[in-house]
Amino acid sequence: MTHHTLLIYSTVDGHTRHICERMKFVMTALGQNVTLAPLDQAHSLNLDKFERIVIGASIRYGKHRPQVAEFIQKHQALLARKANALFSVNVVARKPEKNQPHTNPYMVKLLKQLAWKPQLAGVFAGRLNYPALGFVDKQMIRFIMLITKGPTDITQAFEFTDWAAVEAFAHQVCALPLPSPTKP
Repeated sequence: MTHHTLLIYSTVDGHTRHICERMKFVMTALGQNVTLAPLDQAHSLNLDKFERIVIGASIRYGKHRPQVAEFIQKHQALLARKANALFSVNVVARKPEKNQPHTNPYMVKLLKQLAWKPQLAGVFAGRLNYPALGFVDKQMIRFIMLITKGPTDITQAFEFTDWAAVEAFAHQVCALPLPSPTKP
């Protein structure tokens, strides 16, 4: 039986969408019917038709976009009735000691601000594309990378994503128990 999964993403530079596209590829190969939607369009979807809802959110300057928490708070009751997952994409997750939901400071902070607790949580290291950044962002992020012992060559792009971990997460999403059908 095919199940309907919604992958919602909030992205600044497009990498979270790319991660969701990889998850969709894996989940589709497992027989799932997957819809991919940016967060700003998810409000217009009929969320009730999905058995699983996954939300992916990137950070910039240490924060998830406020719309992520707003969406979750608005749809908290619905999310609780569905098989659900949440993941964060951030460059600090490139460090092994910060690549788990309970050790990643951005995921810990996000989960503390939410009343909703996802059934499955994940954290993935993102991508740092210096050439695509504006002058100010490039200098600020380079300074942050200098402090945190990350790459500082502004002529390069650096991808830290563990794609095997992304694919494993997609498998875990597919294995989430589905909610019991509601009786009229």
